[in-house]
Amino acid sequence: MQTVVLAAGQGTRMRPLTDALPKPMLPVAGKPLVAHTVETAVAAGASEIVLVVGYEAAAVRDYFGSHDPGVPVTFAEQTEQRGTADAVRAAAPHLSDAPFAVLNGDALYDEASLAALYDAGPAVGSFRVDDPSSYGVLELDGEGAVEGVVEKPDDPPSDLINAGAYVFPAVARDWLDVPESERGEAELTDVLQRCCEAATVEAVPFERWLDVGRPWELLAASEWKLAALEGRIDGAVSEDAHLSGTVVVEAGATVKPGVVIEGPAYVDADATVGPNAYVRGATYVGEGAKVGHAVEVKNSVLMSGASLGHLSYLGDSVLGRETNFGAGTNVANLRHDGGNVRLTVKGERVSTGRRKFGVVTGDGAKTGINSALNAGVTLSSGARTSPGETVTRDR
Repeated sequence: MQTVVLAAGQGTRMRPLTDALPKPMLPVAGKPLVAHTVETAVAAGASEIVLVVGYEAAAVRDYFGSHDPGVPVTFAEQTEQRGTADAVRAAAPHLSDAPFAVLNGDALYDEASLAALYDAGPAVGSFRVDDPSSYGVLELDGEGAVEGVVEKPDDPPSDLINAGAYVFPAVARDWLDVPESERGEAELTDVLQRCCEAATVEAVPFERWLDVGRPWELLAASEWKLAALEGRIDGAVSEDAHLSGTVVVEAGATVKPGVVIEGPAYVDADATVGPNAYVRGATYVGEGAKVGHAVEVKNSVLMSGASLGHLSYLGDSVLGRETNFGAGTNVANLRHDGGNVRLTVKGERVSTGRRKFGVVTGDGAKTGINSALNAGVTLSSGARTSPGETVTRDR
């Protein structure tokens, strides 16, 4: 089945990590987020991938130009991000006269559920949540068929939300020219509504699904995919290092003496860990990243080129590319009152839903030696802290 994968957006809720990188290209367990989506689609039965690109499109094109997912990949460009229906409209010239699937390139799906969706079309993926009021909620008729989607309702008609995965009939290519919504976008849910009026649409339950829209969800994606890895040591690991659990050390990476790594963990190409460092939890050390002497890293994502100076602590955090933490930098990742840590998303402080969460930094952020960063702090791209400074607010 031809599968359209939407990968054109910037991901404003993920800023500053997406200031110069499209959200689908954020790293998850050694490969871009969208690569996981594509691989799952192929494993579930996709015969061709049509990737819709837009913001920083070259990054997506370059990756799939050198990484073959096993089926043909075609690119379609959405020149302006005007909504999901508009994105599929950009892909329409590449679609054959047959049913087709649409997936969000910034979401993770389990293979078995996605295969069931492909078999059931016309269909929409559904996921059961405790509080559906913040999502698009599926309306079902008395026999369980989908009647439509209600966006963020005060009184949800069900606890099944739209997982952003669809199988449409071929004729849906003619339904993509929909009016703009209140958000000023052409919404794919309007196409789904037309489909519901023309055919019986099944709500296919997904056993596992994750919308990766905010920084703490990138941590959740990392936790999911790192847990599924098989260990592999292709780099240089000192005889005096101790690795346990599932650990991947890529070719060109170096793990120095005295290092302890408790997996699941992934040390990418040309990265350096140690000496005497402690890496634990679901941690990704990105390509060319450095974890210095006596540094402890827990459950974090270090993007390419990030560096942690000696005697530092980093927990439950996401560091952008080329971030440089000076020696003795310490990150708090727990509130004294035990409440969930809050983070700024599009100018508003919102709960991460996580009792433990550290910091987020944009590309090129730097801390002076002995800096202390409070839980829930965001450092923007290129931000600086002074030696010995305690940072309790975003900058």
